[in-house]
Amino acid sequence: MQMKHLIIFALAGIVLLIGFNMFNSNRHESRIAAATSTTTSPATAISSEDTVNVTTDIANQPLGKQPKAILDNATAQIEQAEQVNQERVEQMSDAQ
Repeated sequence: MQMKHLIIFALAGIVLLIGFNMFNSNRHESRIAAATSTTTSPATAISSEDTVNVTTDIANQPLGKQPKAILDNATAQIEQAEQVNQERVEQMSDAQ
């Protein structure tokens, strides 16, 4: 095989691998987005509509503010879960 044939074959392989990578990453990202928008935790009182709105609100913010919005969202969910847990503890102590 001549050297130019090897170079063409290598370039074609690289292009195919890049195309496959791009296709596969898009499918992976869409699966993650679909999974996060449809799953909810039974321990929290957040509906799936609220989860979708929160993720779209974060995505609409500028890149510099997205980490803060994600942390604020997580903090709010943790506080809500703690409140639900505290209410359950109070119900259990009242029952005894």
